[in-house]
Amino acid sequence: MAKYLLLKHYRGAPAAVNDVPMDQWTPEEISAHVQYMNDFAARLEKTGEFVDGQALAPEGMWVRYDGEGRPPVTDGPFAETKDLIAGWMVIDVDSYERAVELAGELSAAPGAGGKPIHEWLELRPFLAAPPTITE
Repeated sequence: MAKYLLLKHYRGAPAAVNDVPMDQWTPEEISAHVQYMNDFAARLEKTGEFVDGQALAPEGMWVRYDGEGRPPVTDGPFAETKDLIAGWMVIDVDSYERAVELAGELSAAPGAGGKPIHEWLELRPFLAAPPTITE
């Protein structure tokens, strides 16, 4: 089995087919979207392919170490992850092809008007082993 991270983006990804921002959806459309995600995860739990997943709140900041005895530095001149990443799901599947299949299915979650979003999801494999250094 191989683990993959599915990332849902607020922005920064190619435009979805049903490209209406979530803040313009009705409460019913939001509920239907969340229910689709929950049903998808529940189905994968039954097959043993679901590891974890969460929606992310829009709040957040960048933090980095700034040296011994100094407080951490926050924010910076970077794209704000809080504006980019809407949520994530980790799956554990038998093949890359299965990961692509599931990402495609998750992309069909309903959005505005109850129609599938056809959003782009970022699919990233977990690093199975540390990279080897060759000289």
